[in-house]
Amino acid sequence: MPHAPINGLDLYFERAGSGPRLLFISGTGGDLRVQPNVFASPLAKRFDLLAYDQRGLGRTSKPDEPYSMAQYADDAAALMDHVGWDDALVIGVSFGGMVAQELVLRHPKKVTRLVLACTSPGGAGGASFAFHEIEHLKGEDRARHLMPISDTRRDAAWQAANAEDYERFVQLAAADPYAGEPGRAEGAHRQLEARAKHDTWDRLPSIACPVLIAAGRYDGIALPATQEKMAARIPGAELKWFEGGHLFMIQDRAAYPAIIGFLEG
Repeated sequence: MPHAPINGLDLYFERAGSGPRLLFISGTGGDLRVQPNVFASPLAKRFDLLAYDQRGLGRTSKPDEPYSMAQYADDAAALMDHVGWDDALVIGVSFGGMVAQELVLRHPKKVTRLVLACTSPGGAGGASFAFHEIEHLKGEDRARHLMPISDTRRDAAWQAANAEDYERFVQLAAADPYAGEPGRAEGAHRQLEARAKHDTWDRLPSIACPVLIAAGRYDGIALPATQEKMAARIPGAELKWFEGGHLFMIQDRAAYPAIIGFLEG
């Protein structure tokens, strides 16, 4: 299993495919052991795809100390250096989009084209849903709380009319085979601490590379109004809407082709 000694961490990563270099940065709680992961997506068929477990998550080190968004970005930059990449295309999804914003701001020469998917800038542009405020909710309770937020179409009326699908989605969202793993809870908590402080709003106008903001029309985590603000704030940014909520990339079959088309320029 490939690990890289980066910034005091033993950072786990995977790489597959061929084509243009593409760094994928995952969302809150991202763990490459959870299947299917990004390597099962169309991206692996079109790109030299690099993805990793961020600090505190998966098979990467989980130091129980404060993390910062700058550290997450510097981890990504250091991983690129480790595999010999001077620059790359970058996709950041949800929390990964926050990290990707910091990456392009702190290391602008490393990002050639950027996709920010279902994410937020913080500050005056608006923050994503405050996961740190529901950290006490676990398993099914958390899944049920988030269902109508992740996709605003899945309200009480939808749940009542689609009881079987609702329960299936809850069970899928609640499952965590690594819940009792040493350091997992602490690493997840440290990620939420850093996420709560995310704010790139004042710096977004300095992003110079081409940017696609990809968003779900029914996302209650990364709000549609926030996507519009972010698109207006980043020079030349393109905003594309998809039929779905926070998970629009798997809900709308048009999402991956649109993202790939942007990345391939």
